[in-house]
Amino acid sequence: MYNSASHTAESPETALAAAIAAAGTSDFIPALLDYLRQHTAFRGAFLSLLHGSRRPAHVYDNVRQERRGEVIDRYLDGAYTIDPFYVAYRADPRCAVLRLKDVAPDRFPQSTYYKQYYSAIRLRDELAILIDLPSGKYLFYSLGRLADDPKFSSRDVSNLRRILPVVAALNRKHFEQDADTPEDGIGTEEIDAALAQFGTDRLTERERQIASLILRGHSSKSVARETGISPGTVKIHRKNIYRKLGISSQSELFSRFLNALAGGSEDA
Repeated sequence: MYNSASHTAESPETALAAAIAAAGTSDFIPALLDYLRQHTAFRGAFLSLLHGSRRPAHVYDNVRQERRGEVIDRYLDGAYTIDPFYVAYRADPRCAVLRLKDVAPDRFPQSTYYKQYYSAIRLRDELAILIDLPSGKYLFYSLGRLADDPKFSSRDVSNLRRILPVVAALNRKHFEQDADTPEDGIGTEEIDAALAQFGTDRLTERERQIASLILRGHSSKSVARETGISPGTVKIHRKNIYRKLGISSQSELFSRFLNALAGGSEDA
């Protein structure tokens, strides 16, 4: 699933020194990841640049080439809009260390997004580091553990939060020229309205709101809390949504949404 790390370090101090020395060079991210591994273990690493409602720009990943299409490309093509970390960033952009359990909806493990981007690639848990840059953009470090690894603990989070000021300063130094880089990977700004506009020709405003919450992994009870209606009414809306779109499962709803984001027909 993931390529093996190419760098090793003898101690946190040695790893930090290597990351400082690598700032401004192509070796910086692997060296910075080695420094992070001195404080918490992880196998997967994916780094993107966030800028408001624009598409994330790919910066780095250690995913094996044969899996990049289903793991990285599909995420960047539009699936990120319902990623719990991206939703948390849009709601409250800040420099932070976050666990998946801190930001995911209550039924996230039952969502199609989870099944495609966690279960399918044996990803057990995910931790995010968000770093604000002077340009107004944010770096999003996604660190992953696989199925045979333990989940990230409170201690793991505490360890990373303790060194966050150092990690943030190093990244700001390395990416201080990021405002001068081309943004062709970030794309357009219509994504913020994508969920709200999905199914406009067939669904009511309330149904579109409920569809967006279902896509993000909210249960009927959670949708009810978010919208102020009863769980029974949510279930009726869900049935109507599926009927109007001619589908029978959340998986089909997810596929329709991704196809719409890519500019295709929602009927495809």
